Formats: sequence, structure tokens, C-alpha cells
Amino acid sequence: MNANDKKYLAIMPKLHSGRVEVLLEDVIGCRWSISVLRSVSAGVRRPGAIERHIVGISTKVLSDRLRTFTRAGLFERIEFPEIPPRVEYHLTDYGRKFVRLLKEVEKLQAELTDAAGVSDASR
Repeated sequence: MNANDKKYLAIMPKLHSGRVEVLLEDVIGCRWSISVLRSVSAGVRRPGAIERHIVGISTKVLSDRLRTFTRAGLFERIEFPEIPPRVEYHLTDYGRKFVRLLKEVEKLQAELTDAAGVSDASR
């Protein structure tokens, strides 16, 4: 983390409130959040690879989501002292717990879809 990142994080509101509802609202509030969480949990670690993995996401939105999830404690940002610089994102223990919550939401959606008789092709 460089000096500019530290200055930025110092002025940002802290999301380590321990309130899952607040974090869930932030995740639901952005259409790309779940895609970013899925990508990192699937093993896509580098920002460029995540951007290629998620069709349609902009670099700006991806950077915002990565920064937000790191600040919230879902992701750990690892910088490698190489030239050119390399950065990777990994789920923290809290992030893995949060992804479990999202998997439960996906299970609920699958149950509702099956109960309604909607085929995969029409989703």
C-alpha cells in the first residue's frame, strides 16, 4: 500500500462495523459486486484477469469494488515488490464466510426457479 492509498483510506468511512447488513447493502447496491466476489473466490486474483473474467465491467468500477472489499475486510491486497508491479487479491477468512452467505442466496434462487418451473435457458 502506497502513501496515496493510506491517505485515501484515512478519509474513507470505515466498514469494519461488524454489521453484515451494512456490507450486504453495499454488495447489493452495485450490480458488479457479486461478480467480483465470485471471480476472486474462484481463484481469479489479479485485477487485469478479473476484468477479463467479468464481461462488461469497467476498470473504474472494478477498482472501486476491489478497494471497497479490501477496506471492508473481505479481500486482502498483496503487493509484490517486482518490476512491473504485481498485485493480487485473496479472500480473507471473513470474505470466505461472506461468500458462503452468497452461496445460500444462490441456492434459494435455484429453489425458487425450480419451484416456478423456469428452465435454465430462460434465465
